Amino acid sequence: MLGLLVGGIGMLAWLGPLPGHGPAAASEAPALPGPAQAAAAPSAPPGAEPVLDAAFRGPVPGRPIPAADPALLENGPYGRLPRIGPEGRSSIRTYGRGFDRQDQRPRIGLVVGGLGLNAAVSEEAIRRLPGAVALAFSPYAPRVELLLDQARAKGMEILVALPLEPSGYPLNNPGDRALLTGLSANENSDRLLWVLSRFTGYVGAVGALGPMRGERFAQLADSLAALQANLTGRGLLYIDPRPGAVRAPARAWGRGVDLVVDEPATRSEIERKLARLEALAREGGSALGYAGEASPVLVDRIAAWAGGIEERGLVLAPVTAMLRRPEQAASRSP
Repeated sequence: MLGLLVGGIGMLAWLGPLPGHGPAAASEAPALPGPAQAAAAPSAPPGAEPVLDAAFRGPVPGRPIPAADPALLENGPYGRLPRIGPEGRSSIRTYGRGFDRQDQRPRIGLVVGGLGLNAAVSEEAIRRLPGAVALAFSPYAPRVELLLDQARAKGMEILVALPLEPSGYPLNNPGDRALLTGLSANENSDRLLWVLSRFTGYVGAVGALGPMRGERFAQLADSLAALQANLTGRGLLYIDPRPGAVRAPARAWGRGVDLVVDEPATRSEIERKLARLEALAREGGSALGYAGEASPVLVDRIAAWAGGIEERGLVLAPVTAMLRRPEQAASRSP
């Protein structure tokens, strides 16, 4: 546990201070230090978004994302697990999609879940969705390597879907390896290791499995904080899928979702939610949407909507370009 905490602190230090986005926030952004100076740098305003330091450029937008780097993996009880690599290299940086972080247009991010269980539906989603859309794969999906390679070839960021106890449990059951409120901390930690070892090469995790968004698990603040600290110590981000619940996770680099776009998953409602997502981005500079299932109607509507987004003065951004500092670190230096 101490090793994970030290790794997490090292990652926070290396990321450095967080300038905001948009013209108003830009004037508040401190000068960006190099890695050696980051630990002593002042904190940015709460809610600001990070920009990677000048030494790190990441993949060029649209370029393929590399396969799993052995230097960022370690052996675990159930398979290979992500870790922070030499010189502080993390999965967030290594497997993130390139993005022009000087772009001042309002940013919209999308996370689409439900990938992996149906190969045909997953392949269609990868083929038709814009490359900036992040894909959340189920840890229960068998033989996802080919799908992951297809997504990386298109430059799409990958997340692992976490089966956390949802509202309505046990009627809504996220699976036999789910993290549950009735389990001990050690049992949930063991189940998290199983989930994180299902596949490799992802930037982080989303606290949802399809439409089940882990509301009951998230009510246990200590359990959720321990989960996030584990992810941080492994160089991973965390997306909270509960709309409006948090601006940023308490213990992890990440972000809270602003809107669920596929409840209900009808053509008209999806279109209405995407329009609402645009309005939120214009109001606040950025907005993040989540969709639980990569259904044909969802994929069709997102593809059509995204085709004209830049003409409307916005930009579709990868999740790694929309991260926020952990809330518990927002008022102090890393």
